[in-house]
Amino acid sequence: MTLTEKKACDIRADVVTLIHKAGCGHIGGDMSEVEALVALYYKHLNCSPENEADPDRDRFVLSKGHACPALYAALAMRGYFPESALAMLRKRGGFLQGHPDMNSTPGVDMSTGSLGQGFSAANGMALVARRRNLGYRVYSILGDGELQEGQVWEAAMFAAHYGLSNHTAFVDYNHLQIDGDVREVMNPLPIDEKFAAFGWHVQTIDGHDFEQIEQAVLRAERDERPSVIICNTVKGKGVSYMENAAEWHGKAPDEKLYETARKELYDAYMRAKEAREA
Repeated sequence: MTLTEKKACDIRADVVTLIHKAGCGHIGGDMSEVEALVALYYKHLNCSPENEADPDRDRFVLSKGHACPALYAALAMRGYFPESALAMLRKRGGFLQGHPDMNSTPGVDMSTGSLGQGFSAANGMALVARRRNLGYRVYSILGDGELQEGQVWEAAMFAAHYGLSNHTAFVDYNHLQIDGDVREVMNPLPIDEKFAAFGWHVQTIDGHDFEQIEQAVLRAERDERPSVIICNTVKGKGVSYMENAAEWHGKAPDEKLYETARKELYDAYMRAKEAREA
């Protein structure tokens, strides 16, 4: 098994642990975005704890800010803060809030939570890079339910108008939001055709396949338009009772379900590892 696959398993296990201990959190959407986060933080983002103050480092914005425990786990693994700090998620005295806070959490480039606004901020960062002749790139992740916000489409128009080819966005298309199927709540489809109509370079991939993510990011970086990578994903990925279940958008597992989730995640990882090595 590759390093990235091991990291994905570890982050999912951390998410389950953190939200179980906190007693609340948006677990389903955390689990579906993991591969994109791992690919960015371990392969593509030109940033690290050592160059956090460098004005030419890459930026990342989690526009679907409610799914921040996965981001926190990734940042801790990359060394932005001790992994022991993860235990303070949503706790008084800690710096890991229920939504990302750039003023208190090392490695967080933008405070997000109000849907759509992170996407707009990412465009602003990309525009600044252009106007100041800086070489950094900006990456963002949006949720599919987030596409119901009008601000997203104003931002999409803005990025194409100003030629922000240094912005690559991921859409975590896990098909579900807190109230159910996104198509039934407020249908955002066809996502690909809408972004294309706004002038974006569009790709649709399996969002849990590292090779597809890798190739999509490379193609995006070569294109002269802002790019969006629509990632078909599974809400609650890796845990049987959470997968494709809208009820797990925003609740914490109890002790028994927590233990089941951790076991399922590592059992699946070991089976895949053994199969690859056979």
